[in-house]
Amino acid sequence: MTGLHVFCGPQRYTPRMLRPPRLASLVASNSDILAALGAAAWVVAADSHSDAPGLEGAVRLGPDLDIDVAALSAARPDLVLASLSVPGQERVVQRVRDAGLEVLVLDPISVHDTLADIRTIGHAVGLADRAEEVARTLDAELDTLRLPFSAPPRVLVEWWPRPIIAATRESWVTDLLERVGAVNALADRAGRSAPLTLDEVRAARPDVIVCSWCGAKRLRPEVIEARGLGVPVVAIHESGLGRPGPRLLEGARHLHAALESLVPA
Repeated sequence: MTGLHVFCGPQRYTPRMLRPPRLASLVASNSDILAALGAAAWVVAADSHSDAPGLEGAVRLGPDLDIDVAALSAARPDLVLASLSVPGQERVVQRVRDAGLEVLVLDPISVHDTLADIRTIGHAVGLADRAEEVARTLDAELDTLRLPFSAPPRVLVEWWPRPIIAATRESWVTDLLERVGAVNALADRAGRSAPLTLDEVRAARPDVIVCSWCGAKRLRPEVIEARGLGVPVVAIHESGLGRPGPRLLEGARHLHAALESLVPA
């Protein structure tokens, strides 16, 4: 299921309310979207991974997969924003629903879905015009980053090293790579991500491996280099590749810079 937008709860926020909505964000990508919309100050509660500017006043709820629902309820949000882009968050969503809170659940798997989610969140919080501007700008700026490869390089984006987990076909990474002129080396493998053996990584024939470990305090591309595949490895923080929101532009710019040297003279 893609592009899932589910509200539940006793009351949906509408722009006719006399005060800004009290918002809660359970994943960093949604917090990034709210910050881009200028609504970070409306966030009364957020997961501990969210690092968007303007969240200083938000109650921290713990990791995105271990949300303190009691603390969330105590923050009295009008709307809770969740996302199934974080594997396993569906269990958190059920607990939020059981608490009687109104929740908007997003489920992006592509850049197109991400642009739609920016617009959906903007509409939900009364900032539709600003959301349209953010989405259009992101889309246009991504278009400027395409490199003129005669044969698109095959790129493998690694989310975790042990076991090796990498982005597969149903990931926004596939679209993002296409926007810069490359291809996902695992585009023939179904799903959003998959564990891989070293032989499977070798069989994918990547020209470049991207180290973008989710939740890692420090990226260590030398760990990937030590596998002996003889493939260039670049490090790009997961905030640029692992969050389906406006910061995908950062990831695309890093990909562009990393791949530019591969363009034939």
